Amino acid sequence: MKVKLLIILIVLAGILENDLIAQDKAPAKNNDDDEVIKVDTELVDVPIVVMDKAGKPILNLKPANFTVFEDGKRQEVADFAATNAPFEVAILLDTSGSTRSDLQLIRRSAENFINSLRPGDRVSIIAYKTETKDNRAVATSEVLSSLTENRADLRSALQRVGTSNGTPYYDGLLKVVEDIFRSDPKDEFRGRRALVALTDGVDSTSASDFEEAKELIEKAGIGCYFIQVNTRDFFEENLLGDCESAIRFSAAQIRRYYRRFYPNSSIEKASNFCQLGDFERLAISKKLYELADSEMKLLSKTSGGKVFPVADLSEARNAFKSVADEIGMKYSLGYYSTNEKRDGQYRKIRVELKGLPAGVQVRAREGYTAPDN
Repeated sequence: MKVKLLIILIVLAGILENDLIAQDKAPAKNNDDDEVIKVDTELVDVPIVVMDKAGKPILNLKPANFTVFEDGKRQEVADFAATNAPFEVAILLDTSGSTRSDLQLIRRSAENFINSLRPGDRVSIIAYKTETKDNRAVATSEVLSSLTENRADLRSALQRVGTSNGTPYYDGLLKVVEDIFRSDPKDEFRGRRALVALTDGVDSTSASDFEEAKELIEKAGIGCYFIQVNTRDFFEENLLGDCESAIRFSAAQIRRYYRRFYPNSSIEKASNFCQLGDFERLAISKKLYELADSEMKLLSKTSGGKVFPVADLSEARNAFKSVADEIGMKYSLGYYSTNEKRDGQYRKIRVELKGLPAGVQVRAREGYTAPDN
């Protein structure tokens, strides 16, 4: 009897020891039973605009109305925001060249745009200025206001918008990504960040280039809207004649022209504006404006945004209103890609609609570059 009792006690001790070891190895339970544990992967944000065949926005859609594909493979929608969700908007104001004489008009147009946004929308303002470096005047980009809902602070920032002697456009795009949107968005702003740029898009002084800015903007998933001001006629009217009194290309623009359009040419390449004849000045101007146009169209198309061309700044106010209307009707969805490779490759996104009449139009982010190791 004593032997049997001893055996039973030994078995019970072993069971208890195993149970304690198992408890030691088990993960600690979070005190908050409702906390969501997130998978260590990146959510791909896709801003979307949906319009009927007449071009009017279609509102009140649900996640079930959308199907998203990446490189042809269907993805599961993990996050969705309706059109009434708030936005974060970075406004980039180009006050160089022909726009310098219309500074008050630019300020008023931007203020009307800010006033037309909804409560909860957050806005930042970036503009150009001229500062002295190494005893010479240099055009730079400046953040006049970080993201805020405070309309009084934004109006005050607009009054500090000045003019510049050059166009650091690409540097301004980088500043939007690296300064304004450097932190990950809060949940309510996921897929709901936008750049609104009033510019002709012709860079003259940036240290960076378009490809660098494009890569970072695409990675950040920022929707790009451009109010494209036509300054070409003004520029070319003042481009010809005596090189000392004419509006001139910067050395950066001349280098960009030859590098982009004649990369392998053996022709002698002028490095100084005064070495250029009138015919070559016009040829360079034509190509630089075409390049700016194609870059704006590319950024807006791939990000799900849009270009709003204006003949002059008197039309900017209406263009800003169109941008505000568009932002106010945007949906956004997010998904975790089934392709877990970190290969740095570009992946195409396609959004299809379900349960809607024929002729409905959809405009969405067209792709992104996967992270790499």
